[in-house]
Amino acid sequence: ARELPSALSRLGVPALLTSVLSLMIRYIDVLATEASRMRLARMSRGDSPRALHQGGAIAKSVGTLFLRSYERGERVYLAMVSRGYDGKVPPLINGAPGVSSRVWATAMLPVAAAVLVAASAWMWR
Repeated sequence: ARELPSALSRLGVPALLTSVLSLMIRYIDVLATEASRMRLARMSRGDSPRALHQGGAIAKSVGTLFLRSYERGERVYLAMVSRGYDGKVPPLINGAPGVSSRVWATAMLPVAAAVLVAASAWMWR
């Protein structure tokens, strides 16, 4: 999912659509958490999710979630503009910036050795 926006931009998909998709991928978990919190609040007030007469409460919750996500989007957009957002999402870089794969592999050698020693000690105990 992290490589999807850069792959779409390489395929020639318009930058606006790629930006919207990238932000949607990043904030879908936030919306799911917000919906879960709203459901928990309804349940703590005695809402029965299986009752048919709760349709109005569910519809109101969906509307509230839409308004909250819209307002959050406005706040995020204003924060991004204040930090220099120009309409293009920068590509996500795999790994730390400026670190070559050789340096990364050298740093991982002690970790791999420790895992190997621990695994062999566990197997021969």
